[in-house]
Amino acid sequence: MNTHFRPPNLVLATIGLSLATFMQVLDTTIANVSLPTIAGNLGVSQDQSTWVITSFAVSNAIALPLTGFLTRRFGEVKLFVWATLLFSLASFLCGIAQSMSMLILFRTIQGAVAGPMYPITQALLISIYPPAKRSMALALLAMVTVVAPIAGPILGGLITDNYSWPWIFFINVPIGIFASMVVANQMRLRAVVTQRPKIDYVGLITLVIGVGALQVVLDKGNDDDWFNSTFIVVTAIISAIAIVIFLIWELTDKDPIVDLKLFRHRNFRMGTIALVLAYAAFFAIGLLIPQWLQLNLGYTATWAGFASAPLGVLPVLLTFIVGKYAPRFDLRALTSGAFLIMGATCFLRSNFYIGIDFTHVALVQLLQGLGVAFFFMPVTTILLSDLQPHEIAAGGGVATFLRTVGASFSASLTTFMWEHRGILHHSHLAEQITPYNPDVQQAMNQAGDSQSVAALLNQAITLQGLQISFNEIFHLLGWIFLSLIVVIWMAKPPFTAKAGAGAGGH
Repeated sequence: MNTHFRPPNLVLATIGLSLATFMQVLDTTIANVSLPTIAGNLGVSQDQSTWVITSFAVSNAIALPLTGFLTRRFGEVKLFVWATLLFSLASFLCGIAQSMSMLILFRTIQGAVAGPMYPITQALLISIYPPAKRSMALALLAMVTVVAPIAGPILGGLITDNYSWPWIFFINVPIGIFASMVVANQMRLRAVVTQRPKIDYVGLITLVIGVGALQVVLDKGNDDDWFNSTFIVVTAIISAIAIVIFLIWELTDKDPIVDLKLFRHRNFRMGTIALVLAYAAFFAIGLLIPQWLQLNLGYTATWAGFASAPLGVLPVLLTFIVGKYAPRFDLRALTSGAFLIMGATCFLRSNFYIGIDFTHVALVQLLQGLGVAFFFMPVTTILLSDLQPHEIAAGGGVATFLRTVGASFSASLTTFMWEHRGILHHSHLAEQITPYNPDVQQAMNQAGDSQSVAALLNQAITLQGLQISFNEIFHLLGWIFLSLIVVIWMAKPPFTAKAGAGAGGH
C-alpha cells in the first residue's frame, strides 16, 4: 500500500473513483426511457433516436481495449482524471444539443472517453488498498456495477417526466468535476511510471472498424430484420474481415495495441469466460423483465422499474460483508453458489404466467440479488489474480470490453428469440382456434360482434405466445448459469489480485 494513503485519504479516493464510475455506468442506461421524448423534441423518428444509445455503445466498445495502451502512455491517474473531465464536458454538450446529429456526435465522444474509466478504477482500487482490504474495494465496485444500470432507467424516467431530458446529462457535470478533483488531489503524490509505446496503427484501425461495425450490427440488426437488410450484411462482412485481420496482427506484432497474450494466464482466461457469459445472461434478464412487465402485464415504465429494483437491494446490503469475509473462502465455491442462485431464479421465472402478481415478481428479483452479491467480486478477483501488476489495467480493459460485447450479443439475441419464438407459438396456438371449438363458439355468442372477438382472441394469443417464449428463454438462461460452475472450477488458486506500485500516475 502506498504510504501516503492513510485511511482518510483512502476513503476520499474511493469516493471519487466510485462516484465517477457510478456516473459512467449509469449513463449506459439512463437515456433508454427518454428516447421517445428526445425524438419528439428534436423532430426525428423513434428509429433514428436509437442512435443515441448505439453511438455511445460503439465508441465505448472501441475505447475499452485501448485502456492498457493509454495507461502506459499517460499513467492511470492522469488518464482517469482527464477521462472524467471530458465525460462531464461531453455530458454538458449532450444537454445543449439542438439537433439529433449533434447529440449523436457528443454521445460518441462521451462513450469514447468513458471507456477507460471502469478498468482504471478497478486497477487503482487494487493498487491503493492493502492486500487484506482489496476484496472490499472490488466488492464496492461490484455494487456500483449492479446498482447503476438498475437506477438508470428509473432516474431517467423521473428526470424526463418532472424536468426535461437534457437534465439526464447535466447531472453528470458537477459529479464528474467533483470526482476528478478528489481523485487528482488524493493521488497527486502517487508515483508515475509512463512509457512511450509505439502506436500500432494497423491494430488501431482494424479495431475501430471491426468493433465499431460489429456493435452497429448488434444494435441495429433486430430493427433492420438482420440479414435481410443489405446494410446489416455489408456491415457484418466488414466487421468480420477487420476482426480477423486485427486478431492475426495483434498476435504477431511486437508492440500490439491490445495485448491478447493476456489470455495465456489460466485464471484470466477462465474468469473472463465466466464473467462474459454470466454477465450476458444477467443482461438478458435485465432487458427482458421490464419489457415483459409492460407488454404482458400492462405495467407502466415506472412500475416496471419498481418491480425490477429489488434486484439491487441485497448487493447493496451485502457489499461490505462479502468484501470482508469472501477471502476466507474458496472464491470458486462462492461463485458457484452465485450461479446456483441465479440459475434457480431463472427456472422460477420459466414458470411465470400472465396475471402473476407484483409481489411474486419482486421477490424473485430480490432472490436473484443474493446471487449477484456473490458473483462480481469473486469473479473479478479470480480473473485478475494471475496477472502481473503492470497487466491489471490492460486485463481489466479487455475483460470489460468482452463483457460489453457479450452484453450486446445477449441483447440482440434475446430480443430476436423473444419476438420470433413468440410468433412461432402464436401460429401454433392459432391453429387450435376454430369455429368448431365450443369455447370459441360460446365467446362469439356472448360478444355478438365477431370482429371484436377475433381481435381480442388475436391479442390474447399474441400475449400467450410471448409468454411461452419468455419462459423458454429463462429455462435456457438457467442452464447457462449452471454450466458456468464447471468453467469457474477450471481456475486455480491462489486468488489474490496483485497491486502495482507506481503502475500509473497523474
